[in-house]
Amino acid sequence: MTIFLTTVRNPLYSIDVLANPPEVLSLIERLSDEDFRSVRRQRLEEVQRRLDESSLDCLILSIGADMPWLCGYQAMPLERLTTLVIPRGERPTLVVPRLEAPRVRHDLELFDLKSWNEDENPYSITSDLSGSSQNIGVSDRMWASALLGLQDLMPDMKFASSSSIIAPLRQQKDDLELLLLSRAAHITDEVALEILTGAIEFEGRTERGVSEQISNSLLAKGLVKVNFAIVGSGENSASPHHEPGERRIKSKDPVVCDFGGVYSVMDEPGYCSDITRTVSVGAVDTEFSELYSVLLDAQDIARRNANSTMTGRAIDDLARDEIVRFGWGEFFIHRTGHGIGMEEHEEPYISSVNDTPVGSYATFSIEPGIYVPGKFGARIEDICVTGEHGMLSLNAAPRDLHIV
Repeated sequence: MTIFLTTVRNPLYSIDVLANPPEVLSLIERLSDEDFRSVRRQRLEEVQRRLDESSLDCLILSIGADMPWLCGYQAMPLERLTTLVIPRGERPTLVVPRLEAPRVRHDLELFDLKSWNEDENPYSITSDLSGSSQNIGVSDRMWASALLGLQDLMPDMKFASSSSIIAPLRQQKDDLELLLLSRAAHITDEVALEILTGAIEFEGRTERGVSEQISNSLLAKGLVKVNFAIVGSGENSASPHHEPGERRIKSKDPVVCDFGGVYSVMDEPGYCSDITRTVSVGAVDTEFSELYSVLLDAQDIARRNANSTMTGRAIDDLARDEIVRFGWGEFFIHRTGHGIGMEEHEEPYISSVNDTPVGSYATFSIEPGIYVPGKFGARIEDICVTGEHGMLSLNAAPRDLHIV
């Protein structure tokens, strides 16, 4: 049964449905292959339309999210070249090593498939498929070795980033993407609740042990892959990207838990989740309690007041201004958030250097943090989506400081 026609702007459901886990799961269970095919068809058509209006003649996409977003095939990061070649006004062709061809679900309606043998030159094949193109857009995640190989064979061509065409499209999520992102967030919420309610124990255990339990729970509840499970305790909570180690968590420790992974259905490319909750083991230090109160207000202000017309800088200001106002500004050392989709980090970036409006149906984190080196730190993170008016948090796990 096909339930998706165009985008969330279609009155098939309100954006508020995304905050209802049973309804989201029910819609996902009704998905069909045609839903994914229909969405990819629309994406390719829109890419071709924008290619027609641009100075680029052809797109050559390699490893990264752009390729699976358009054709459904996730290339392995190998030294053997894989490309999706999209000449202006022509059918795309997926170029893959022959030993990888069995992994491709070839949609004859959407793209041609060219597999190459070990004695063939994939760079020559890719170059030939680009035809008489003079200006070529390549994916941002393309390895330098691949780009240099193409430049050797196409010395007269001008290469530029394909993100000018694809990034704005990927930033505004379609209804299928929003359902998958919502389900990923809801699963991650379930694990956050285990942390907050004491189902996952902290005191006396190593950071690594807690991290492993979080990871196992994410997989047991439905994610297909864990991207990270940061557990930073005590002074390690002041390190935003701390690698969980053998430190044993003790009473009065603040503990930052930042974790997420990939949700996928029907063997399709997956979508990411990301959440951070901070807890205290036993009694709460007074200074830390004051820090957390400021952080909670800052995250709440940004989450409740951001909207689709605002720039990344303006949303960043919402959280940062509150933290600065209470004297903690020097300890807020990163941006307020990042986009999320097929990649853990993608456009839009909620930072002081992003002056582009985020637009409707953008999904991104709101995650201010305060980190005092050598003492403690805290972060609160939710994944949010902008609607036509206002913003909705896909995560609903409590944000107040829990004692575990």
